[in-house]
Amino acid sequence: MPRVMPRIGPFTLYAIEAGRFRLDGGSMFGVVPKALWSRHVAADSRNRIQIHARCLLLAGAGRVILIDTGVGHKENAWFNDTFAVDYADHDLERSLKRAGFAPHDVTDVVLTHLHFDHAGGSTRRIQGRTTPTFPNATYHLQAGQWETAMNPSVREAASFIQHNFVPLQEAGQLVLVQGARELMPGISVLVMHGHTCAQQLVKVSGPEGVLVFVADLLPFTHHMRAPWVMAYDTQPLLTIAEKERFLREASGQGYHLFFEHDPDTVIANVVQTTRGYQAADIRPLHELF
Repeated sequence: MPRVMPRIGPFTLYAIEAGRFRLDGGSMFGVVPKALWSRHVAADSRNRIQIHARCLLLAGAGRVILIDTGVGHKENAWFNDTFAVDYADHDLERSLKRAGFAPHDVTDVVLTHLHFDHAGGSTRRIQGRTTPTFPNATYHLQAGQWETAMNPSVREAASFIQHNFVPLQEAGQLVLVQGARELMPGISVLVMHGHTCAQQLVKVSGPEGVLVFVADLLPFTHHMRAPWVMAYDTQPLLTIAEKERFLREASGQGYHLFFEHDPDTVIANVVQTTRGYQAADIRPLHELF
């Protein structure tokens, strides 16, 4: 029997698996010793841990909205080997097709930020030309993140690959958002600056409840621990403050969290304990409510 996917307001929700890849485990957990993080996450012989590129699709009210786009297919053999890019079971277009959609159906793409594992699928290369993957979509991005990606620091430059996003502007499909705001009824963005300047989380609200796409504020549920922040974060102390503020709100308001990168968790809630914030009621998206 086909699964009945959950709804929030007018939107039906789908988890879109856009592939898997690997990143250095030490970088994913920053100052946390391997002796601690390896109790929870296994590393391969090159110290890399498995990461999912899990997008969220919202369909309803005359729109098909995709949040983030995964790594994409444009990089070379060195890149694919370094990051162990794996499309054996899933990629963006196949997962869209399984959900009943094609690239031309997508009306809006919300990019949390422009690091290659979040924006790589935004464009595709056909006959040597790089163009938007979703020809009918408006791509929504924070203006501060655009400026950062176009003028990156030495530390962050390798994460921004311009063919993932410059063609969006050239095609006239990019809209720059200024700060936290409602993008459309029931869908708003929260802005965080610790991981990268002007990362936007996506908040979907309706009578059924609130779901937040937490992107790289909380890559894994393990990152709910206050000091467990990534070495990739440009301002780790700010990440800790943003994370604690968000988790306090999420716990108090009963938000449901959608995890983009965690291999084991799609949906979880947050509870405050004597040992800090922890994930609770971990479940697949179709069991959201």
